[in-house]
Amino acid sequence: MGALLGLSRGIDRVNSAIGRSVSWLILVAVLVSAGNAVIRKVLNTSSNAWLELQWYLFGAAFLGAAAYTLKENEHIRIDIIYGIWSRRRQHWIDLIGHVFFLMPFVTLMIWYLYPWAMRSYYRGEVSTNAGGLVLWPAKMLLLAGFIMLFFQGISEIIKKIAVMRGIIEDPNPFVSAHEAAAMEGDIMVREMAAAIEEDTQDGETRK
Repeated sequence: MGALLGLSRGIDRVNSAIGRSVSWLILVAVLVSAGNAVIRKVLNTSSNAWLELQWYLFGAAFLGAAAYTLKENEHIRIDIIYGIWSRRRQHWIDLIGHVFFLMPFVTLMIWYLYPWAMRSYYRGEVSTNAGGLVLWPAKMLLLAGFIMLFFQGISEIIKKIAVMRGIIEDPNPFVSAHEAAAMEGDIMVREMAAAIEEDTQDGETRK
């Protein structure tokens, strides 16, 4: 199990680094979008390349961060009955979901995406829009995103089994929406109390 946990840590480090890095592409996409809008309004001109670049940047950020989001357990989940069960049963739900739903889906996507992306690369496929960009990098990004998600799925399965066997601590302990709201409220109260105390001390110092 030690070797598998080492593999999991390696996968987590790589996907975390990529996920944090590509998050900056959202800012770049916003700047490109704003710049394109200003140029279109001021100079009455535009380019399909700039429009497609926005899509590329957003797609790269979304796909590049998908595995990192899975690692941080931040994907949206609709909690109807999950929160009322014991943590061990929640672990079983997560494990079954990873093994029987996530991994088959991701594997199927890689199976179909690989020849599709490679055909685009060998053909040097470009956009059908006038002045558009080369298409194959976008298709390669799609493939890379699912490959990263595949390896992160393996990492999550390894960690989940280790947690259930008591080998490691739960890296993402479950917190219900009610508990999260209570914790956030408690933090706000402490911050307000600290601010009031600081203002009081400043007033006494001036006196």
